[in-house]
Amino acid sequence: MILSPHHNPLLENWPPPYHLPPFTAIRPEHFAPAFVVAFAAHREEIAAITGRAAAPGFGNTVLAFDRAGAQFKRLKRLFNNMASACSSATLEAAQHELSPEIARHESAVYADSALFTRINAVHAQRSSLRLSVEQQRLVERLHLDFVRAGALLTPVGKHRIGEIAARQATLETLFAQNLLHDENAWHLVLGSAADLSGLPPALRDALAHAAAVRGIPGAHVVTLTRSVVLSFLTFSERRDLRQQVMTAWAARGNNPGAHNNCAVVAEVLALRQKHAALLGYKSYADYGLADRMAGSTQAVFELLAQVWEPAKARVAQELAAIEHERVQHGQVEPIATWDWRFYAEKVRARLYDVQDAEIRAYFELNATMAAMFDCAHRLFGVHCKEVVGSALYHADVRLFEAMGSSGHLLGVFLADNFARAGKKGGAWMGVYRYRFARPDEAPSVAVVANHNNFAQASEGQKTLLSLDDVHTLFHEFGHALHVLLSEARCETLSGSQVLWDYVELPSQLFEHWALQPDVLTQHARHVDTGEPMPPSLLQRIRAAAVFNAGYETVQYVASCYLDMAAHDLQEGAPINVAALTRETAERIGLPAVVPPIHQLTHFRHLFADGKYAAGYYVYLWAEVLDADAFVAFEETGNVFDPATAQRLKHYVYGAGNTIEPGAGYAAFRGRGAQIEPMLKARGL
Repeated sequence: MILSPHHNPLLENWPPPYHLPPFTAIRPEHFAPAFVVAFAAHREEIAAITGRAAAPGFGNTVLAFDRAGAQFKRLKRLFNNMASACSSATLEAAQHELSPEIARHESAVYADSALFTRINAVHAQRSSLRLSVEQQRLVERLHLDFVRAGALLTPVGKHRIGEIAARQATLETLFAQNLLHDENAWHLVLGSAADLSGLPPALRDALAHAAAVRGIPGAHVVTLTRSVVLSFLTFSERRDLRQQVMTAWAARGNNPGAHNNCAVVAEVLALRQKHAALLGYKSYADYGLADRMAGSTQAVFELLAQVWEPAKARVAQELAAIEHERVQHGQVEPIATWDWRFYAEKVRARLYDVQDAEIRAYFELNATMAAMFDCAHRLFGVHCKEVVGSALYHADVRLFEAMGSSGHLLGVFLADNFARAGKKGGAWMGVYRYRFARPDEAPSVAVVANHNNFAQASEGQKTLLSLDDVHTLFHEFGHALHVLLSEARCETLSGSQVLWDYVELPSQLFEHWALQPDVLTQHARHVDTGEPMPPSLLQRIRAAAVFNAGYETVQYVASCYLDMAAHDLQEGAPINVAALTRETAERIGLPAVVPPIHQLTHFRHLFADGKYAAGYYVYLWAEVLDADAFVAFEETGNVFDPATAQRLKHYVYGAGNTIEPGAGYAAFRGRGAQIEPMLKARGL
């Protein structure tokens, strides 16, 4: 049904002070006609730039391009966020229809010869234009973006790039929807007391809530939510049920039938090969890494090699301890992938006297969010206050105002913490609006959302977080702060729109404050008694911090190697998903008992969009930076040192992409990053 634009809430002015989308008024059928209007408006704005008689300059070309497409950009962000956080059959249909059209529109913008001619002219004379550092950065970034999008190709080449982009958008949508289908469709009903053997009370409560939501009262249901799966594999005494859960988790996207992602992955990789070849690159990995801090595949492989062999050696040591527990437990069968976490937890309890249930009791969700906000305030002067009454896209979503140190509104933070049907798995930050302050305009109000998939407690009960959940909560808010604290003067360079192996630095660095003693003393209080976490427990947690580090590192780095193997293929190389996975594991010597975090058929980072393609290594790259950065605070003797925090705010969180990231980090740290703190933190 085609609706009149005059009655389309997506095309209206969204009211101040937050300028939030009218979530409750939006219907999937609103998007198609709204995009028609937004595409046309964007084309008109581009035509106005290219039709100017005046010679190309920074203001009338580069800054004008940064301003152009505001309606299109806000609509695209809303569309993508809703498709990830609250999808439905009708919204999935809209995605299938609109994703390739969005890709074609963006390709056409970057293929506009008249537009590139003007941008190229400004780029050629940039040194003589008396531009600020940020303005020159914008000129150089836009010029590079156009070149990497095919602006120097022939018209035939540009058309081919556009068609590749459109087809990739269709396939990436299909990949994400297939994966969401598998995650939503599978569940395991635990119908007897024996099925619950070993499960702690908090997990039982979460599984009971999942059953109630699915209309199975009185039962307990295991879903394919990461926090649930990992907890079940850690505690369930039922080896047969652990095997079922692990098998279903590993098979996401690779089950027989219409939702299998093998063919999707193969076609996406083939298209990326063609894209890279058209632009003169040997492989898509070479293309992707040319615009990252790493710079080359060699640099990535050198980074991975520094941790791979030490991590495998650590796995061998860990396996010996786990085998001992297996024998003590009476299991005759050798350790399988569904056994590792179960026995590792027993080793951890024996060696360090640390148990998950004991830790969870001190990390109630609301209290941990208060700790998160407190750290942001102490470091950066950000004050977050909950505001009720706004109509949002789901009843569980909460809205917070984020105010700056002088009391000004930085933006709005949406906390979307719980797993549910229609919401993609994992954890991520979504941006509805970036924060920037053009010289002639008031600063924009950022709108940013954190999406977690914590297991929600039953009504009347409090949601308790695992240590992994706590790190996830702080991690995603670090991304949010990257947007909220932006000091950029133009939208293109604001917030988290940085080189992709720099984007995880603000998020991973913020995790370091989650377990600081004075933060825990104030906020980590026992859910029943209200007593603060005893120092002895924190000492035990820290002593166990490198426990299982070999297993965790091998899981992650194996996925990095798989990503690089998939994207380092040259054009025309045959692609067999199963064979590629098997051959990569054999080449790197992957221990059989350690599964990679991701298989290609559910590797959302790589195939739900292209941002992390040939880039899953970025977490390790950023870990080198974040470990080194936190040492800067430790060296002062105060992990909230104001002067260090101010430099961090200005050169990292606030800078966005306004300066080259290596230079920004060096300005904060006084030197480049060193790898030793990361290796020490991982116990390697």
